[in-house]
Formats: sequence, structure tokens, C-alpha cells
Amino acid sequence: MAENNVENNHYLIRLENIKKIYQLGTVSVPALRGVDLLVRNNEYLAVMGPSGSGKSTLMNLIGCLDTPSEGSYLLDGEDVSNLSDDDLAIIRNQKIGFVFQTFNLLPRADALHNVELPLIYRGVSSTDRKQKAREALEKVGLGDRIHHRPNELSGGQRQRVAIARALVNNPSIILADEPTGNLDTATGEEIMEILEGLHDQGNTIILVTHERYIAEYAQRVVRLRDGLVEIDESIPEESRHGNGNHHKQA
Repeated sequence: MAENNVENNHYLIRLENIKKIYQLGTVSVPALRGVDLLVRNNEYLAVMGPSGSGKSTLMNLIGCLDTPSEGSYLLDGEDVSNLSDDDLAIIRNQKIGFVFQTFNLLPRADALHNVELPLIYRGVSSTDRKQKAREALEKVGLGDRIHHRPNELSGGQRQRVAIARALVNNPSIILADEPTGNLDTATGEEIMEILEGLHDQGNTIILVTHERYIAEYAQRVVRLRDGLVEIDESIPEESRHGNGNHHKQA
């Protein structure tokens, strides 16, 4: 369905023949062996694959945390394949929000300050960033927890803080790496419903998961094996979780 809603010639993400080779001493270790991937604006994509398949490497490249050894990466029409670390940092801060399995929150900072961090790096004034951080926390249902530290929050609440931090710069892309990996099933479903809502509001979501059930919240699944795309398939609307399909039937 998403493919019919967007012009075929515009892709938010265009990866062509992406290779990533790590040097371990004199040994070359290929992590990606020539990946082609197209992602349209407002798509919801899940990336799966066994350990060592290249999932993390691919996410790092899409998230501008690393650059490819070969191939081209166009992000919103801009070639970011060979940019400097400083330029990549600017793009990350403006266009990409990250959600990690381990939350990556500052333990001594309250939720508001944790969410403020990307805005501090961007040079936003104190008044503006506190307002934006508060709005982001309210968006994920934590308006009454803004001054709680991570150790005063449940795992699900910590992940909500991490999602609010990912949202605070209003990025076009949210990269979620095993966002439910440290959560129980019910809490994981709550987090996935938040991501579903963000997708409904226009965000492009790219999710890494080992769980087929979690992947079925997405519109499309890409499975990697040995550094190559093994399967790239759409998930029929009636088979997807989210959009109320399964929760209302349960």
C-alpha cells in the first residue's frame, strides 16, 4: 500500500551495492557484501537476520554512524557515503532519531534532561529545549514523570524516555534497534504501539528485531544473511500487528 502512495522515483533512502569490510590485523572481514535497499518516505521497515548477518552494520550505515567501504548511500537525495565525521554528526542530529535496546540514558539525569540532550548538541536555547523535551515526553505518555531518573522508572518507561529523546529533533527517520529486547511482552507491545503511532504521524521507521511477531508491525521485512539481502517482502495489511488489527481481536 505504501508503494502506491509515493512517487516511485523518490526514495528517502537509496543504498546501492553497499559493502563494508573491517580490517582485523591483516585479515579482511566482510560485513556487507553488496546490499541494495530502497526505502520510501513514511515506510515502516523491519530488518531481520541471524547474528553475524550484517544487521547492526547496516543500521550503523543508515544512521550515519559509519560509512561504507564501497557503494553509494543517498539520504533524502544527498550522497552521504563519503562525508566527514562532523558532517555525518550534523545529519544524524537533524534527520535521524535512535532508539536502542539498552535505552542509553544518563543514569544521574532526569527524564527531561535525557530528552534535552540532542537539542543541547544542536545549540537550542535552554527555554526552548525544555519546552520541546516536555512536549516529547507528553507525546509518549510521560508528562508526569519528567523529573524522574532512570532508576525511578520501569523498563517500559525508560524506553519511552528513549523514544522521546529520538523524537525531540523532529527527525524524518527513527531507527529502532531491538527496542523491545529488554522488555516483557505486554510492555513491548506498548512500545510497538507508540512506534506505530509515530509511523501514522509521518515518520519513517526502520526496526531491527529477532522476533517475527515484532517484525509484523512493519509494512515490509528485509532479511539479511551473510551480508546480503536474502528476502525483501511486503507484509499484507491484514497480517500486520498494529493499526488495531490484532489487539482488538484479542
